[in-house]
Amino acid sequence: MIEKLRAMWRRRSRVGMVDAYVRWTLYVIPWLPVFGGVVPLVGKTAGSPLSVTLAEVAVALNVLQGGLAVPLFSRALDRYLRRGPAPLPLMLVSGVLTLATEIALCTLMATGGVGGVDGVVAAATAAGSTLTPFLMAFCLLVSKRKYLAVLTGSSLGLLLLLGLWTHIWLGALPMASLPAMAGLWSFAITRPTGWLLGVIWKLDAARSTEARLAVAEERLRFGRDLHDVMGRNLAVIALKSELAVQLARRGRPEAVEQMVEVQRIAQESQREVREVVRGYRKADLQAELSGARSILRAAGVDCRIEGEEGTRLPPEMESALGWVVREGTTNVLRHATDVRRCAVRTHIDPERSVLVMTMENDGVTDPAAAGTGSLPGSGLKGLRERLHPLGGTLTSGLITKGSFRLTVELPVGAAGV
Repeated sequence: MIEKLRAMWRRRSRVGMVDAYVRWTLYVIPWLPVFGGVVPLVGKTAGSPLSVTLAEVAVALNVLQGGLAVPLFSRALDRYLRRGPAPLPLMLVSGVLTLATEIALCTLMATGGVGGVDGVVAAATAAGSTLTPFLMAFCLLVSKRKYLAVLTGSSLGLLLLLGLWTHIWLGALPMASLPAMAGLWSFAITRPTGWLLGVIWKLDAARSTEARLAVAEERLRFGRDLHDVMGRNLAVIALKSELAVQLARRGRPEAVEQMVEVQRIAQESQREVREVVRGYRKADLQAELSGARSILRAAGVDCRIEGEEGTRLPPEMESALGWVVREGTTNVLRHATDVRRCAVRTHIDPERSVLVMTMENDGVTDPAAAGTGSLPGSGLKGLRERLHPLGGTLTSGLITKGSFRLTVELPVGAAGV
């Protein structure tokens, strides 16, 4: 039996263990009135059969209340955490048990079944503690304002009733304060417990959400890197393959050189894809600029590169700009069918402390597709995601008929340039 309980405990998550520990701690509290309030009262009765019977009835009713507390508190906590309906039938049963116990204890005091001041104090203590199981569940089901209003109304009503019955208003005050004291004690024990469980479960949900977001971010990173790596390479392969086909049809020996270049680029693509999968790949700005110039010139495009060649940039900034050059080159090859000129310019604006890179090309025949990348919106969207952590911005669009400009701005002051 113990091994089964241990196995069940180990199968719980850490949050589930904390939840179970807090709940069962709360389930034990209703037994305190039984052993600390009502059971000692049995030894303080006057000894008559009626007083002993009333005390034993109060004990039995409190025992039932303690057993009922497990399902009652469990469902009340679920209601407080908004995981289930209010346990109204159980609350009704608990209310009936509480009322019956209070009637037995009040009858015991009214008939003189407890002797001396100690007996009266013990009976009053038992009457107050008997209220706690019901009030503990009740405070989880209603708002704080409504709960305090019920406590205040109960105490005032009891004070009025006892005052009119005994005509000793000052003596009725301690008895009338019992519901308020028991209610405040129940509230102080139970509501923070429910609040604590709510915080724990929210933190667990937040951690799960964070884990899912991390997975989603990694998927976006992988898709973005794969797009940026393969986009240009596939465009170059397609271009050189078409050139090789044309040369082969004319019987030109240069076709072999073009196919060798296609083979080299395909092998390079395999290596880069493996690096993307490992998450290690970083784009090198100078390598990307040289590659863009070589590829565009091979496609018959006059490519000019101007910029701050002596400026040292942080690695993360160089990597981001390298991806910009790579994606911009891919767009030129794919979407500018009549391109003849392309210029990449980089300069630092000292007044704004901003590095500005522009990439301009002509030959745009389809403005809608000019800046989209291989998938609608995926290329430039991926670049913006790369630039955002660095505080950079990216804009793109037609500047004149048939000419397209891609502009990137990165703050250099924050980067330590």
